[in-house]
Amino acid sequence: MSHTSLRIALLFSGQGAQTVGMGRDLAAHFPAVARLFGDADAKLGFPLSTIAFEGPAGELTRTSVCQPALYVHGLACLIALRERVPTLDFVAAAGLSLGEFTAHAAAGTFDFYTGLELVAKRSRYMDEACRATNGGMAALIGGEENAVRTLASQTDVDIANLNCPGQIVLSGEASKIALAASLAKEAGVRRATVLNVAGAFHSRLMEPAYQRLSRALEETSIDSPRVPVICNVDAIPVTDPAKIRQSLAEQVTGSVRWTESIEFLINNLKIDLFLDLGPGAVVAGLVGRINKDARVLSISDLPTLEKAVAVLTEQPAS
Repeated sequence: MSHTSLRIALLFSGQGAQTVGMGRDLAAHFPAVARLFGDADAKLGFPLSTIAFEGPAGELTRTSVCQPALYVHGLACLIALRERVPTLDFVAAAGLSLGEFTAHAAAGTFDFYTGLELVAKRSRYMDEACRATNGGMAALIGGEENAVRTLASQTDVDIANLNCPGQIVLSGEASKIALAASLAKEAGVRRATVLNVAGAFHSRLMEPAYQRLSRALEETSIDSPRVPVICNVDAIPVTDPAKIRQSLAEQVTGSVRWTESIEFLINNLKIDLFLDLGPGAVVAGLVGRINKDARVLSISDLPTLEKAVAVLTEQPAS
């Protein structure tokens, strides 16, 4: 089956997927990618490309660095893919948390620079909210959603991510997260891991970031996307600019409903093939656990790009 007859959706990574070296070989091979990273450096006023390409890892992990880095890298993967497959067409897009901004840029909701500015502000506001609170997050593996929701309400923490069946992330005050993790076994959870994160993302502790991002979005020119973009908070497409502003602000404090987002793409938009544009195939792994029959190609560097191109153009990879 030719890629032109496939219904393709683009997926973009969220914070935590970043890896030192991301984008380096693509920038060396594609002048348009090198320009994109160079433009980002100039716009941000710090050497994002150097940190993404060379590290150190501690610097890349910082919220205010890794969010713009993932945004630029996701769009860099798309540029490289389009150079190799000029006829590429996609019918929908989605992104995990931060990746929702990348999805909107890919769908034409706003241009590269506007999106980069929003992401830079978002990361800064979230960073400052983290420093003003003592928050934490915990990943719960192998629990029933209803039991985890009950545990969250009992310990007064929030559901941050519904990543895939049996993988739910809690977020809130660090002491309450520790308590939730300690009670998780009793709630039927197989494993609870307190995450090494800067704070309580996707929880009520991000309220100051939500307020500031809402104001920034109000001042931003936003169009209706060319293709449906699934929003994290409602797991449905948003097309109205006012609704897009609202959903992008709300996901800072709201739950990332990733399982339902992927199910909507498969069941309602009849997606045949997902292209995961981001480091480490993190999103592809989640998609596989949501629907084992889903077809996903991960693109993060030259080797994975060439593999995907071979599939999309039905030519053997050299």
